Amino acid sequence: MKKEQFIELCKTDPEEVFKLFCMMGETITTLQAQVVVLNEQVESLQAEVKELKARLGQNSKNSNKPPSSDRFFKPKSTRAKSGKKTGGQKGHPGHTLKMSDNPDLIIVHRESTCSDCGCSLVGQPARSRERRQSFDIPVPKNEITEHISETICCAGCGKLNKAKFPPQITQPVQYGPNLLAQLVYLSQYQLIPYNRVVEFVSDIYGLQISEATVYNAIKTAYDHLEPVEEVIVKQLKVSPVLNTDETGLRVENKLNWLHVASTKFLTHFMWHPKRGSKATDAIGILPNYDGTIIHDYWKSYYNYTCTHSLCNVHNIRELTGIFELTEEKWAQDMIDLLLEIKEKVDQSKQEKRLLSTEEKDSFKKRYDYIVAAGYLANPPPEPVKKRGRPKQGKARNMLKRLSEHRHEVLAFMEDYRVDFDNNQAERDLRMVKLRQKISGVFRSAKGADMFCRIRSYISTARKNSLSAFSAISDVFHGKPFIPEF
Repeated sequence: MKKEQFIELCKTDPEEVFKLFCMMGETITTLQAQVVVLNEQVESLQAEVKELKARLGQNSKNSNKPPSSDRFFKPKSTRAKSGKKTGGQKGHPGHTLKMSDNPDLIIVHRESTCSDCGCSLVGQPARSRERRQSFDIPVPKNEITEHISETICCAGCGKLNKAKFPPQITQPVQYGPNLLAQLVYLSQYQLIPYNRVVEFVSDIYGLQISEATVYNAIKTAYDHLEPVEEVIVKQLKVSPVLNTDETGLRVENKLNWLHVASTKFLTHFMWHPKRGSKATDAIGILPNYDGTIIHDYWKSYYNYTCTHSLCNVHNIRELTGIFELTEEKWAQDMIDLLLEIKEKVDQSKQEKRLLSTEEKDSFKKRYDYIVAAGYLANPPPEPVKKRGRPKQGKARNMLKRLSEHRHEVLAFMEDYRVDFDNNQAERDLRMVKLRQKISGVFRSAKGADMFCRIRSYISTARKNSLSAFSAISDVFHGKPFIPEF
């Protein structure tokens, strides 16, 4: 409608003009409502896109995802530059092959005739000698030992006296303890499947054994190690600090959980269908434990009244993910602060002193300032019409952890027995994950039980400077290693 027509309509039919204005008002109200709805949809979609981008950007370096899930990307080290050259450092003792003063075999090489004139050199003394040594292993062979028990009649009373066989010799024909120890070593420590252990024994020793023989050797070791496991559990219960963790374990084609409790000298594995406190209650180490447990903020650990310490490698990993996604400076500042405190603590350990109260208070103030800056950058989300609490987001959840659990995050600064991270437990679990990659699943619950007990024993023995094979061999000789502290 043109301007002149509208003016004319106002003069001739003001009622029609009023109706037009009412229709326009309704249209404007409708459009305003639609804009509000569209704005809410845009905000919701923006939040969803942000969440999806965060998921796509996750990898093993900035989240709790395993390395096996990573796509190829250029590795980026989180280590700070030390300024040192690569390779062995000055003063490092190094390891190289050295000549032995007591060789097992000496072979003298000498010429019998002169290379120029052909005269005989037999009986001529040597002017000089040059030594060279080769380190090799003897060709393996199967050694059969026959035991004979003689019966002798006493000349005085006529009683027949029969000699006893060694306690480990119980059958007319049997495998010896060294071979049985090697079967367990190959299967439970080197993680070689049963059929390949059978092939190994056939190829190296010429013995034709069955997979049942391998299983029976493992079962024997498992039975003999029951009292050792009890000692390990008893020692863990009184240790001042424990590293705890859990990982998925497939048993009988179902997802179960392998739980580990360990120290620098002790390791205990046990699997359970559950991941939370129902499992740790059944294992029996954490209930009534009054020391400090280091973990990765799995909430079920807080069901126990002991002291807690949070793994700062996990914290740094999540802070890295937040910084890479949002580029918020507080996240990187917190990473730098935690690493600075760790460096200071390590230095004070070398100097055999504790951090002063002033040093610790200074670190705590900086810590609180960074957390406050993080909250300013991440205000609370606006309430939504949906039921339940609004999502806080990764940044606010991390800030909540840092603020509510500052003592657990900085426990390594207060108590030098507490590690900066939970790497001890993760290292203990690493070979179990490798075992699953090789063999997939445990086909029976008994197989998982045997693996957990034997690996607990081997790991404990190695932490106490005993070789894995020697420790297993001691089991079959009736004198297993028992940790004593």
